Amino acid sequence: FQEPFVADEYIERLAWRTPGGGSRGGAESFDPKKLLDQFVNHIEELKLMDERIQRKVEKLEHQCQKEAKEFAKKVQELQKSNQIAFQHFQELDEHISYVATKVCHLGDLLEGVNTPRQRAVEAQKLMTYFNEFLDGNLQSDVFNNPEKIKEAADIIQKLHLIAQELPFDRFAEVKSKIASKYHDLEHQLIQEFTGAQRRGEISRMREVAAVLLHFKGYSHCVDVYINQCQEGAYMRNDIFEDSAILCQRVNKEVGNIFSNPEIILAKLIQNIFEVKIQNFVKEQLEECRKSDAEQYLKNLYDLYTRTTSLSSKLMEFNLGTDKQTFLSKLIKSIFISYLENYIDVETAYLRSRSSMILQRYYDSKNHQKRPIGTGGIQDLKEKIRQRSIFPLGSSIETHGETFLAQEVVVNLLQETKHAFERCHKLSDPSDLPKNAFRIFSILVDYLCIEHIDYALEIGLAAIPSPESKNANLYFFDVVHQANTIFPFV
Repeated sequence: FQEPFVADEYIERLAWRTPGGGSRGGAESFDPKKLLDQFVNHIEELKLMDERIQRKVEKLEHQCQKEAKEFAKKVQELQKSNQIAFQHFQELDEHISYVATKVCHLGDLLEGVNTPRQRAVEAQKLMTYFNEFLDGNLQSDVFNNPEKIKEAADIIQKLHLIAQELPFDRFAEVKSKIASKYHDLEHQLIQEFTGAQRRGEISRMREVAAVLLHFKGYSHCVDVYINQCQEGAYMRNDIFEDSAILCQRVNKEVGNIFSNPEIILAKLIQNIFEVKIQNFVKEQLEECRKSDAEQYLKNLYDLYTRTTSLSSKLMEFNLGTDKQTFLSKLIKSIFISYLENYIDVETAYLRSRSSMILQRYYDSKNHQKRPIGTGGIQDLKEKIRQRSIFPLGSSIETHGETFLAQEVVVNLLQETKHAFERCHKLSDPSDLPKNAFRIFSILVDYLCIEHIDYALEIGLAAIPSPESKNANLYFFDVVHQANTIFPFV
């Protein structure tokens, strides 16, 4: 019965074990009587076994019911215990809240008593230190121990504020002593900050700067920091690149030293622009401003471009204000004296340069430029339309020279291109259109009128008279040459 019960297999095994119960042809002959008796006996045994098992099942069921009742009773008792514990917990929580309220109230009362007490103690200490200044004998260790300079600075700063409220006639001497000690400690702190900066002790610099923050000399501490951080910073002979690297380095460390790093960094940038860059720009421009207009314009364009490029790099830093306006004002303060009359210098130089290019060309052709009468092309078109005989004046001997040259056009256009580039960069946005028009007008005057139109007028004047027997196509050569170079414009 340990394995799963199968009735057919069980009966088959029982039959094989019974003598005479085997199949025909076996070792013993089949005896149905024996097999029946065996089955009847076995059935009786199974009934007895079933009765025993049933009694055992009933006993187990009775026991299970009894244990279930006992378990249910225990659960009920545990629930009652849990409710009692929960009630005790609520009572305890209420008691804790009550005690906490009392403690908070007691803490407020203690604080109310302790705060005036602390103020009284502090006032007593200040009165003691004030008496030492009044007697002229500073015996306290805080004023004589260099290691307690931070505590001494805090005390003297408070005494200095108190002394300012005292009447001058009665406390002039003690006010003078406190002011003297105030300035001595201030000087010592600045020296300590200077030494710490040279040693690279960032933590010490931060401590001293925090103490000096309440002193009048805090701005001097900032000036010292700005001046010292620039020492040895300009070593590459490129003040703009050096300035960018310096600002990047200071931006990384200034937040670990000062409580207002954006203001310190802005002051450093202002110092760089108003001192270093302004002096450099003045040195580069003043020496050629009156003697060499070409070099002056090139230097002005280069310096302004590099300054604005530096300004763009500095835009990534937090300067605590409108960065765009702040940096624009710095740039304007440097270049305003040079940009006010920039376009006058530009146009004067462009006229001079264009005139020189044309004169050099005509000199190379041994040609003396002459005045040409008005009329020109329009007069020619009208005469051709009327098919009339027209004398154009005395014939001019040109030896086949058209007085037009591509290199002249290229040179004039190149000079104008440089002028336009400088104009776009250096002109105020409101003045840019009219400045560009002035440059374009100069190009028209010297290229179109003084060069191309002049050559066409010479070509017209060189047309032979009607009585001439020799055909001369010189004018058409000039027209062809003019049409060749005009697309360059």
